[in-house]
Amino acid sequence: MKTAQQWLDEYGVSHQNPTNKAIHWVCIPLIVVSLIGLLWPLQSPVFGLSWATVVLAGAIAYYATLSLSLALGMAICSLGIVAAVMFLDGLSFVIPLWVSSLVIFVGAWIGQFIGHKIEGKKPSFFQDLQFLLIGPLWLLGHTYRKFGIRF
Repeated sequence: MKTAQQWLDEYGVSHQNPTNKAIHWVCIPLIVVSLIGLLWPLQSPVFGLSWATVVLAGAIAYYATLSLSLALGMAICSLGIVAAVMFLDGLSFVIPLWVSSLVIFVGAWIGQFIGHKIEGKKPSFFQDLQFLLIGPLWLLGHTYRKFGIRF
């Protein structure tokens, strides 16, 4: 099993161009918020929780297998994600949550692919789908390093 650092290093190989990095800093959080927004109203058979809650909990559990410190950070980030989704949901009198989430999702993925076109490298998830979960962790890892937080 790869360590968190190995995953982040491997992800970073196709994210060297400053423009691509900047695009990822905007688009990865937007993709996560939009995905949670799309899942927000859907109830899972698991304890009647929203699929959004199940997905967030599953992602945090996966992160915990890599690093408890990063998992804690992602749990805290999840509060911001939920707040953003609740804000979008509060605007549902103007535009339904699923519509705003879908527009954000598609737009952010277009941004990601533009970034990779600029980078000249394929997105990492073409190599391994687990990289879809590593993207948010890559941003958090940068933040941790900036503040000297070990993971």
